[in-house]
Amino acid sequence: MTTHQEPKPINPYLVLAIAALLPGGGHVAIGQPSRGLGLAFFSLLLAVVTWHLSTPEQSFVGRSAGGLFVWALSIPDAYKLARLRLEAWSWRSERRA
Repeated sequence: MTTHQEPKPINPYLVLAIAALLPGGGHVAIGQPSRGLGLAFFSLLLAVVTWHLSTPEQSFVGRSAGGLFVWALSIPDAYKLARLRLEAWSWRSERRA
């Protein structure tokens, strides 16, 4: 019987860096493109909505707060999912050995 070796998942810290640079990018990197692209879309959508609902006197962060909020929530989510995948892979690898 041949044993199928799963490839090692991407490092969670690398996923964290990608997620911090690109909205939804961390999810795409770990193989969940629909979730990542959905988060990117809603980040952009909420940034546009809050941009149009705020006054011109607000700072850039204030005017795009909705999109930045979704982006900020996606960062730890992508890291958590990557970490769980790595731990599950590690656990399965130890059981096979």
